Amino acid sequence: MKHPDYNSPSALKDFLDENGMAMQKKFGQNFLVNSDARKKIIDSLDISNGSTVWEVGPGLGCMSDEILSRGASLTAFEIDHGFARLLREFFDEFMRNGTFSLVEGDVLKTWKKFYDENGKADRFFGNLPYNVAATIIADTINEGVRFDKAVVTIQKEVAQRMSAAPGSENYSSFSVLCQWAYTTKNILDLAGGNFWPVPNVASRAVLMTKKDDFPRCENPKLFMRMIRQLFSSRRKTIRNNLLALAEAEKTDKALEEAGIKASERAENLGLDKLLELSDSLNKVI
Repeated sequence: MKHPDYNSPSALKDFLDENGMAMQKKFGQNFLVNSDARKKIIDSLDISNGSTVWEVGPGLGCMSDEILSRGASLTAFEIDHGFARLLREFFDEFMRNGTFSLVEGDVLKTWKKFYDENGKADRFFGNLPYNVAATIIADTINEGVRFDKAVVTIQKEVAQRMSAAPGSENYSSFSVLCQWAYTTKNILDLAGGNFWPVPNVASRAVLMTKKDDFPRCENPKLFMRMIRQLFSSRRKTIRNNLLALAEAEKTDKALEEAGIKASERAENLGLDKLLELSDSLNKVI
């Protein structure tokens, strides 16, 4: 089957109409119709012949086509069964030679099973639906799955949370989690007009590069549990939030060893200090 013109909103609409399909708002579907932006984003993924890539939400395959043309092996996760049917037709030759595979369903429910059975890819890519972007990024990190490089196009607000500094409005447990696992770099900002349909929010493409010295703490599972708890009630002191994890005496001992005041709040602590606190807590509980 011939691919539609990925740069033309009218051509994309006509193609969907001809195939009895429509964009589904509940899936957060938007196509990136700026070819220069698509190329710059895929360039940042740094793939070559033999690279393995996971792509979330390929839609009609405009980015998939670019990834496959560079010699990578691609696994695409697609929730829309209509898009999945078309992707199989578009990339039939790649499916037959084993360089393209498709996982249908909600990626939040399918990725872990696929990973358990097949392992991870070198690269992760996605123009992520805004309603699941933070969740899929956090879920992979929480499961100890990190990619050598990941490039995601996400709501600008989510991107700002990823790189937020301690003490800033956007700093959260998600910020700490991302900065623990990856070094993040902004690629480019994308106004709504770069997409069809036009979203109501601005987007940002972000490169995430795996940190070699991860995890840098004695008990990663405790660290992840601790930061979720510390940021669960931002108005509470760090001591009061920690009491959900350890009794008062042990909490006070861990804070003292880490050199953190009981009256401090988590939003003011950087990654290194939180890692230090996690190690101190690990010794007493």
